[in-house]
Amino acid sequence: MRRWPALVLAAAIPLTAACAPASMGTPDQASSGPRIVAAFYPLQYAAEQVGGSSVSVTNLTQSGVEPHDLELSAQQVGEIANADLVLYVKGFQPAVDEAIAQQAPDRAIDVSAAISRLTLDGAADPHVWLDPSNMSTIGTAIAERLAEISPDDAASYAKNSAALTGTMSALSSDYSAALTNCRTRTMVVSHDAFAYLAKAFGLTQVGISGLSPEAEPSPARIREVADVVAKENVNTIYYETLVDPKVAQTIADETGASAQKLDPLEGLQPGATGDYATVMRENLATLAKGQGCS
Repeated sequence: MRRWPALVLAAAIPLTAACAPASMGTPDQASSGPRIVAAFYPLQYAAEQVGGSSVSVTNLTQSGVEPHDLELSAQQVGEIANADLVLYVKGFQPAVDEAIAQQAPDRAIDVSAAISRLTLDGAADPHVWLDPSNMSTIGTAIAERLAEISPDDAASYAKNSAALTGTMSALSSDYSAALTNCRTRTMVVSHDAFAYLAKAFGLTQVGISGLSPEAEPSPARIREVADVVAKENVNTIYYETLVDPKVAQTIADETGASAQKLDPLEGLQPGATGDYATVMRENLATLAKGQGCS
């Protein structure tokens, strides 16, 4: 299918358009409850945890696709137009922002609105979901809006949101315990996706690239990071699931460090059997080993 900018598609699809077939993250067709469109995986996870069987959830970002530069098909713009609720992080996916502004400005939640956004190089960091406590905040916001859409299910949404908060609190406690005593607190990553996680658990993020994973680091930046690796006793460089690891591997080879995968949870790999919580626990095991924690 040929892709078109979201604003062009928005002009072509009226708000009364019939609901298009589901994209990735196909919703439960048996559900007659609220229709939720999530911009990318962590928001799908939160919506499913809070909404349970009474909602249908569609994810705009396919498994294995890097979500930063997502382009929308006409079908996906139609899904946004016909959703009861759209979940997104403002500034993370420009095409989604544009489509929401045209098709669903009153039916969308910027899930980061109630979260204190960090800034990197003058830009707001969108990767709020990598701090589990922020996922609790996101779950609460979803439950409150769903209660307005479907008041008869409000108690269920509140209960599910509380359960999500419990899961996230346990995850945070495990991170805090495992990352208390570490050889180094400097975490070198392929791009600046982990600032919220680092702040929550007392680590210092050093990104090879900036907020965009596609940005090519300059030779000067690569030298700076290599110097940090040597100075801060770093022996692990973290690369990401959906990003080419060659730069991280190059620095690791040059400094004698190892390169290990750390998942920013922007999406799941095709065929993945885990979820947000299981991937975060895999990340914890990787970090505890890579940071030399005991």
